[in-house]
Amino acid sequence: MGFRRFRRIGLYASVAFSECVLAMNAYAIPHQESASAKSTQATRSADGSEEITVAVRRRSEPLQKVPVSTYVYTAQQAIKDNVHDMQGIFEFVPSANFRANASSKDRSMFIRGIGTISTSPGVEPSVSTVIDGVVLARPGPATSDIVGLDHVEVMRGPQGTLFGKNSSAGAVNIVTARPTEDFHAFMEGSYFSGNEYRLTGQTSGTLVPSKVIASAAFLVGGFDGNVTNLANNQTVNGYEHRGARSKIQWTPDERNTITLAFDYMYQNDRVPTGVYTSTQNISYPDHQVTLHPALADALAQEGVHSSQNNTKVSNNTTSRSVDHTGGVGITLDHDLGHGYKLTSISAYRQWKNVQDQDYDGLADIHAGLPEVRDHGLLNFWQASQEVRIASPKGHFFDYVAGLYYLHTNDREVYQRSLLVDGSRAQGESHYGTTGNNYAVFGEGNLNFTKKFRAILGLRLLRDDLGYDMSRVSSSATAVTGIRPSYASSGSTSHNGYVDRIGLQYDINSNINSYFTYSHGYKGIAYNVFFNMADSDSHALKPEENDSFEIGLKSQFWHRKVTANFSGFIEDFSNYQANFLDQVAGGTVYRMINAGSVSSKGFEGDISARVLPGLSLGSNFSYTYAVVDKFHCPENSPASCNINGKTLPFAPRWKFVMNANYSHQLNERFKVSVGSDYVWQSQTQFALTETPDTVQKSYGIWNLNAGFEDRKLGVTLTLILRNVLDKHYFSYMSYGAIGGVLSSLSRDYGRYGGFVLRKDF
Repeated sequence: MGFRRFRRIGLYASVAFSECVLAMNAYAIPHQESASAKSTQATRSADGSEEITVAVRRRSEPLQKVPVSTYVYTAQQAIKDNVHDMQGIFEFVPSANFRANASSKDRSMFIRGIGTISTSPGVEPSVSTVIDGVVLARPGPATSDIVGLDHVEVMRGPQGTLFGKNSSAGAVNIVTARPTEDFHAFMEGSYFSGNEYRLTGQTSGTLVPSKVIASAAFLVGGFDGNVTNLANNQTVNGYEHRGARSKIQWTPDERNTITLAFDYMYQNDRVPTGVYTSTQNISYPDHQVTLHPALADALAQEGVHSSQNNTKVSNNTTSRSVDHTGGVGITLDHDLGHGYKLTSISAYRQWKNVQDQDYDGLADIHAGLPEVRDHGLLNFWQASQEVRIASPKGHFFDYVAGLYYLHTNDREVYQRSLLVDGSRAQGESHYGTTGNNYAVFGEGNLNFTKKFRAILGLRLLRDDLGYDMSRVSSSATAVTGIRPSYASSGSTSHNGYVDRIGLQYDINSNINSYFTYSHGYKGIAYNVFFNMADSDSHALKPEENDSFEIGLKSQFWHRKVTANFSGFIEDFSNYQANFLDQVAGGTVYRMINAGSVSSKGFEGDISARVLPGLSLGSNFSYTYAVVDKFHCPENSPASCNINGKTLPFAPRWKFVMNANYSHQLNERFKVSVGSDYVWQSQTQFALTETPDTVQKSYGIWNLNAGFEDRKLGVTLTLILRNVLDKHYFSYMSYGAIGGVLSSLSRDYGRYGGFVLRKDF
């Protein structure tokens, strides 16, 4: 089925279903609670306290009983923070960081300082993303806007026994809202400074009593941006997003439940490659300063003045990343009897990307400086099948076990055109990969007593990976950012394993302790990209790691206070990392097995309901993530020796503190106020350890206030982000022709707005 046809069917189904369910309003029960209160991840315990349940081990369990360091971020928090994707969410997650970039192909996630930076389709991410039970094989679609979010579970450390092969650093489990039997619908609109708007809606209810329930959600959003392009006097660094999601749940009998899910997202991110914050470069380790006077003069002529406060670019090519992502999935839950449950998840997903990049960052032609433009096309699809069985709890041995298969197919075309001093050159590459992954997995508990148990988990897997690549260049020698013509192909296979063993002891009903050892695995890889050369044609070895974690999860003062702590040590071998190269003066990167790295530290998540309506939270992480031994490629400069240096995207400290107060004025009206403060220490963005790619420590303070009319079902939330107008960069890198380019996040400066919601 073609992607356009699939997209139309998904959208038509969502719209048609929305109209059908809304038409049922005459039969609906009166509104009692908002959709946020119906979140599937929060329930009330016997003493009236809120008990969060998660699917960290592929079955519903209380968060306080799971022997995994996990942070839960809810849809309610996302509204108050005005965030809609993993980049925004990761701002508020200790131990987690996000690599921003102009193209979705270049974005990636890091947990405990470990992640993967690569545009190659032949490289897996270290952090696995799962959405409604389906593993996303590539990181690009995982960073898109999320329609119908319920909550996100961020699991730190290796999770490969149950969450797939590519989770050596951690896993992110995205859970979207499930259909409800009772009718419920809402519309939500927001507007913020910078002409940012967002309109979302969701409806849910019964189609056939006792048989079919369904839900549908949509979003339309946009943002002009916070960067000015002087070349055409337009505002950039903004976006246009459109999406829909629909779920239909059929219960033919008491033992079977079948859920059919569709989703589609269109994203047009007009994000430049960065703003020039410097026209010089400072080398490591000697701190030698290299000036680029020609670049500085060219920028000045075009009205751009590089500085830490620069918000202007001058580009004759509008950099953009246009994504079409979507999929369909069928989940079958079958009650086998005697407490055993069988789950089957069949899924197909597709991702199309078009990108244009202003490689040189200049609009005019300048003597001695190259003008370089990039244009890329990507078409990726994956098909997966997972079957697992869950045993009943309460026996000596309880478990989740299953089989998994994933097939991936990627095809890409990338073009780069060059003009310098009247001479033109062009290169065009056609490349792609195909992959298969087969696995058998299981994890269970040996319950020696009601309080003491052992944890055993194992995943056996096989990876098959092949690639082909062909580049045609108009130049027989290397020119800026373009290597000569080249073609190659190859394939490889590898068997691997992941395991987890541990002990867990319930000190009492409210205090749980655990210790686990995990062996993580990230598969074989090929560095397939536009400038691929012979040095990239060999397969990279699998990245493996050993992780030790000790944790304590506790609740006290009648469960009004929750305090969870964990400490960890992780050692990685054959670390897959990007190494900086130059091609005739143009910056390119290639992936290598860089050697061994390690991450050590501790984390804490604390929350307290100290007074009626008042809750406080303090979450923190300390991460010491460093290069233990870097394997420098042949003919590398002395600066390649980075042993003992900090890994990129690994701030030593990160704190998230929040306070929320709500007060019921009467039976109808309710008011609330909230505040949060996020602080992190300095962050290095480059494995080259260059001093000018370091973001200094910074803190961001945010405020929100809400007013709810329960009778009308209307809630108004006022939001102010970055109250103190603190400027910081979400990414810094060397420009293709020199200098430093920096990425501006949405909250680079202070902004505010409102969210208005109507529940039906």
